[in-house]
Amino acid sequence: MEKKSVCEEKNFELIFDDCSESLRNIIYYKCGDLNLAEDIIQDAFVKLWKNCKKVVFYKAKSYLFTVANNNLLNHIAHKKVVLKYEQKPHTELNDQDPQFIIEEKEFMAKLKKAIDNLPEKQRETFLLSRIDKKSYKEIAEITGVSVKAIEKRIHYALVSLREKLGDIL
Repeated sequence: MEKKSVCEEKNFELIFDDCSESLRNIIYYKCGDLNLAEDIIQDAFVKLWKNCKKVVFYKAKSYLFTVANNNLLNHIAHKKVVLKYEQKPHTELNDQDPQFIIEEKEFMAKLKKAIDNLPEKQRETFLLSRIDKKSYKEIAEITGVSVKAIEKRIHYALVSLREKLGDIL
């Protein structure tokens, strides 16, 4: 495995096929913007390709996750500066007025806020489990922690969400 080169097209494609979807989803769960997540992942793979001679094949996945996370952190820092000087638009008016739509929007906002307020590792683990339908073992491999740690994160995330939303999960 150590003799494989990231610079070989077939090996690079193997890495891409193995990592791109889960990496995109993790970044998406952290930032909430699918287009941004895809851009960040694309940049990470471009950087991997440019540095393929420096990256050992079996460490490519870790390299991608680190690069993508750093790109996201840089984007967030830039966005904070932009938002500081940008005027936020007012809420949009909606002509529809059914009670159900209002309640649904309120619940979805409450759910999103509750998920956003989870600690980062719990949120990431919870979304990988519930949205991507990943097993605890797969999540443990992606995040680099034990299955027991994943079980605890999911447990604490569910406890927190139940406290905020009631027992509807």
